[in-house]
Amino acid sequence: MADIIHLLPDTVANQIAAGEVIQRPASVIKELTENAVDAGATRIDVLVVDAGKTSIQVVDDGKGMSETDARLAFERHATSKIREAADLFALSTMGFRGEALPSIAAVSQVTLRTRLADAELGTCLIIEGGRVVSQETDACQQGCNFLVQNLFFNVPARRRFLKSNQTELSNIIQEFERVALVNPDIHFTFSHNGQLQNNYQPASLRQRIADVFGHKFGDALLGIDVETSLCNITGFVGRPDSARKKGAHQYFFVNGRYMRHPYFQKAVQISFEGLIPPTEQVPFFLYLQTDPSTIDVNIHPTKTEIKFENEQAIWQIITAAVRETLGRFNAVPIIEFDREGTPDDIPVYSPSHQATRTMPQTRVNSSYNPFEGGTVQPDRVPANWETLYADLQLSAGPKHPSLPIDETMGGEIVERSSRHYQYRGQYILTETRDGLMIVDQHCAHLRILYNRYRKQLAQGNATTQRLLFPALVKFSSSDASLFEEIQDELAAVGFDLSPLGDGSFSVLGLPSNLDAADPQNLFDEILNDLREGGQSVEEKLQSRLALIMARGASIAVGQELSQDEMETLVAELFNTGDVTLAPDGSKIAVFLEQKSIENLFN
Repeated sequence: MADIIHLLPDTVANQIAAGEVIQRPASVIKELTENAVDAGATRIDVLVVDAGKTSIQVVDDGKGMSETDARLAFERHATSKIREAADLFALSTMGFRGEALPSIAAVSQVTLRTRLADAELGTCLIIEGGRVVSQETDACQQGCNFLVQNLFFNVPARRRFLKSNQTELSNIIQEFERVALVNPDIHFTFSHNGQLQNNYQPASLRQRIADVFGHKFGDALLGIDVETSLCNITGFVGRPDSARKKGAHQYFFVNGRYMRHPYFQKAVQISFEGLIPPTEQVPFFLYLQTDPSTIDVNIHPTKTEIKFENEQAIWQIITAAVRETLGRFNAVPIIEFDREGTPDDIPVYSPSHQATRTMPQTRVNSSYNPFEGGTVQPDRVPANWETLYADLQLSAGPKHPSLPIDETMGGEIVERSSRHYQYRGQYILTETRDGLMIVDQHCAHLRILYNRYRKQLAQGNATTQRLLFPALVKFSSSDASLFEEIQDELAAVGFDLSPLGDGSFSVLGLPSNLDAADPQNLFDEILNDLREGGQSVEEKLQSRLALIMARGASIAVGQELSQDEMETLVAELFNTGDVTLAPDGSKIAVFLEQKSIENLFN
């Protein structure tokens, strides 16, 4: 029988490795910028065309490479970062595998120009699909200039699976921002299609965060600086009032490397327990510095999953550090008791007041006997007692013979009375044939209005309410690219926007019934919905706008309703076809069966 096992060619092996390391254009940005940081660059310029599908260029002023190193750098597992297995537990660089450059070259056309600081001439190396096309002397600047063109040109299936330009651009900017956030002393620039998008000058860490996400965002951060024997923690955490349900900027870095760590993220969340709702999150930027021998970076090709030797102890350190910061900056809300009706000056007892005050005296009738004196006479019954019950109609006939039949609830027919009772301005109690139905009036009205507004938006009946004074909204680079992608959909539902550049937009008009909404918060919620995927952009916009409009116009908790208003509300609720859950997931109504009520008295 012939042998069937054989070694794969290097080009095929590199393409297989590229499938793990290089997943999209953003992966190229990550690998090349991290290499530039390792090379000691003080300035890194990133230029992309067509969201990286046409070309990606990363230019740095690092130490550069010699002619031999430039050629060897594109071989698999060729690296200057480590020499033996023990070096994996003493890493001080971003890269170490020696897989990034050969993986990039295997699926693209790469041109590298590089020169050492003490060399008069540099090297120009051209590689296509993993094969060296040419290498010659070149007069270039110190450092490295990588030009990656036609990514996945030889892997058509991978190229077809790339998302739209705006989506890929958003991913690129996200990777670019992660490297910029952890290296505030480096000058970063980013350009797309020849236009400069970001220019981050060397600055302090707080200033770099403000440059990336806006100065208003930077002002809401509290500083953290803790030193322990296990690790040092620096960075910033948001105030409790900066919490939001979705899209909070949360970043962990360890030894200068971005990482994802849900366990440590939970530690930050628990630190805010009692200060923010459990469903909300606060932004944070935490930088951990620890002994490299106590962490394992070599888990995943993207190097964003890291194992810690002292995970539980570091978890406790993070929790204590965040709580200490909240207390040091008085971020914990102060409890103010209600002082209405209390005297301004509370009298204080002193011995001099004793002469003018008399102690209260207690009098006791020692001859009183409760069993003497005859029977207790009831209060006199008024002569017109019948009129007190004139409004009651008692009947010994069958119960509720003429109750109207409404829609189904929970799969069963519900026969309800047209008489209702409002409890504490929040719940509507309705008697049914088989028990008692309790309706949350706010959630019920929210469901009714949501369905109504959603139908209007779907029919294209949205109207624009012009603002007296235009509002200014500003987004980070990644959010701005996603926001530009949905301009047509926003205009279709009634938004009037004017781009100002640098991620800023002027809001000239909002859809009717939204004129009281905060545009910045509104757009942040919309972008967070779009990131979750699922429905189309149009459906997500309509759903979010309908919910916000319904919240603004729904009945408030505590509002008193008449019998007619309660009857109309309950009737419209049953006509919606969904009487169980509101659009935000809250319960609308609960049903107590007659047997359950009777059991309460047994």
